[in-house]
Amino acid sequence: MASRGTILVTGGAGYIGTHTALQLLQQGYKVSIIDNFRNSFSEAFISLYEFAGDLSNNLRLHFGDLTDKEEVEKTFSQTKFDGVIHFAGLTSALESGWKPLDYFENNLIGSINLYQAMARYNCKKLVFASSSLVYGEPENNPCLEEFPLNPKSPYAWTKFFIEEIARDIQKADPEWKIILLRFSYPVGAHESGKLGDDPRGRAQSLVRHIMQVATGRLPKLGLSELGYPTPDGSEIRDFIHVMDLADGQVAALNKLFSKEYTGCTAYNLGTGSGKSLLEMVAAFEKASGKKINLDLCPVPPDVRVKALCDPAEFYVSAEKAERELGWKAKYGIKEMCRDEWNWIIQNPKGYSCESWGGL
Repeated sequence: MASRGTILVTGGAGYIGTHTALQLLQQGYKVSIIDNFRNSFSEAFISLYEFAGDLSNNLRLHFGDLTDKEEVEKTFSQTKFDGVIHFAGLTSALESGWKPLDYFENNLIGSINLYQAMARYNCKKLVFASSSLVYGEPENNPCLEEFPLNPKSPYAWTKFFIEEIARDIQKADPEWKIILLRFSYPVGAHESGKLGDDPRGRAQSLVRHIMQVATGRLPKLGLSELGYPTPDGSEIRDFIHVMDLADGQVAALNKLFSKEYTGCTAYNLGTGSGKSLLEMVAAFEKASGKKINLDLCPVPPDVRVKALCDPAEFYVSAEKAERELGWKAKYGIKEMCRDEWNWIIQNPKGYSCESWGGL
């Protein structure tokens, strides 16, 4: 297969990054990953490399941190890149409220260093993994790309600023082709069970909590968010299969290589409908055959402390992505939970050496 180009995937050893790198390889691209393994594991790259088979000849790893200009410069000096998919950064909205300086330093400086290197080495095709959290608390659902942006957490603000920088770069130099992808809550794993989300570390999301309860790392799932004006009292969110997200990144990249595309455009990636937290718990119980012990602590809305970017219901429309990128989510929560559980039972300790027979 003739190569379609060489793509740098920042943060490519992470959850969405590994799945995207695999899809890129299967689409005929050469892939280089740069990662500092702050939020990922070297074993994840090993798994990707082995699972890619013969395609691994087109896969490279650069150990590096985007906040280090010299490391970024070294990466670009070693390889001629035709485009970049940018995932790298700290990713917890909740944690960012405790550590705002860490998030602004890591996410903004790293992205600026990346953009500067791209400009110096004439690599002007960029897909940026943004977040639907840039919308804040939209008044209506599903959320459209034209809705006002109103971030509510330091994490969301970093995504907003990185988007703004990208827009200004493209305005100053029309040779740049940029797509900004906004999405929310990835769930699931590759259907083979070879790639997934490592359940180790502090649980920052509902699905990570569920995984840790199912594998015995946590005794129960604590939910104190009940009391919302939704059918079951829990928040409604836009869960999306990680493989749908990976395909969305590739669809955006393919669009950048088309002759007719110009500019800097934002697209939502989502299913077009929301599912409640309790619906997700029930779907995971059905997929796994395990009971998830819940610790329900409903708090009256008038005394509940409102969390950062915490609307009762929030999901996005992906009609624009379907119309212009030819992308549409294929999987529902049944498939998300099925593939998540398949990953867990094959890798109960995640990307640990023990799970790999000592690799």
